[in-house]
Amino acid sequence: MKTLKGPAIFVAQFADDVAPFNSWSTICKWAADLGYKGVQIPSWDARFIDLEKVANSQDAADELKGIAAEHGIAITELSTHLQGQLVAVHPAFDAQFDAFAPAEVHGNSKARTAWAVNQVKLAGTASKRLGLSVHPTFSGALAWPYFYPWPQRPSGLVEEAFEELGRRWIPLLQHFDQCGVDLAYEIHPGEDLHDGATFERFLDEVGGHQRANMLYDPSHLVLQGMDYLGYIDLYHERIKAFHVKDAEFNPNARTGAYGGYLPWVERAGRFRSVGDGEIDFPSIFAKLAQHDYEGWAVLEWECCLKDSAAGAREGAERIADWIIPVASRAFDDFAATGVDKAANRRALGLDKP
Repeated sequence: MKTLKGPAIFVAQFADDVAPFNSWSTICKWAADLGYKGVQIPSWDARFIDLEKVANSQDAADELKGIAAEHGIAITELSTHLQGQLVAVHPAFDAQFDAFAPAEVHGNSKARTAWAVNQVKLAGTASKRLGLSVHPTFSGALAWPYFYPWPQRPSGLVEEAFEELGRRWIPLLQHFDQCGVDLAYEIHPGEDLHDGATFERFLDEVGGHQRANMLYDPSHLVLQGMDYLGYIDLYHERIKAFHVKDAEFNPNARTGAYGGYLPWVERAGRFRSVGDGEIDFPSIFAKLAQHDYEGWAVLEWECCLKDSAAGAREGAERIADWIIPVASRAFDDFAATGVDKAANRRALGLDKP
């Protein structure tokens, strides 16, 4: 068994144009002062990283790591959630997702996809330069508008969507393989990879590629009514990244899983600050330790009620408490009787005269 690394924090939700959230050095100091040991970087945010520069220069990568190290912080992963989303976009979402890309590719879906693919490739190269082994991202979505089967889906529609998704990601998976980095797709509603079944379908389309793995975020499973603990038992070999994010699901006579277009605070399923929701994190940390998860426990703070500063402070404390320093020997070694093959055979009644 292995002891999880952490606590760490994903800083996308904290980025701002005011200090300490507006530069790499100051946000590392802020995180360290709260008790974090690692930071996951949103690779699209120029306040923290020049992705192209780090991908093309070992000196730039070393400088980024060095600034973090000055504050006792490790870079846990780079993230391309926004760019990965743009690898595959259904036309219904073109206008909204243009906001994730530079202005010069707005209104041109092919150019936007090419930009996104290049961004993800740069992130793979940058991850290699930074000595990272895992890269969180989103899969993007072509079939998502059809997730509810009304009207009846045309035969072959979902199959074609996943075949195309696989075609788009296979070259990226090959690139990441060359970089020695695992892609960890966050299993997330809004993506074509939003549960175990869809991940398996995608895995089939990419030939079971060894670099096609997942980011485990239990909050997105709770809001679907899934068994988030059994999920670890089923997919632990593919879980390479972990977002510590809480949620609660309280369906009622008025609304349920679909949310009724209500604001987050009124939805049956809503994200909560870590420790304030219904997720059993001690059991999650135990299962991940049991299954030899080698990665970081990274807080992703999202809450419809609590202030972010309180959430970040409490998150560091709670993750530190939940991490299990795994045992180096069996608890009952004191009662060990030694190894004696002959005695074992006698105990089993195999060598009676």
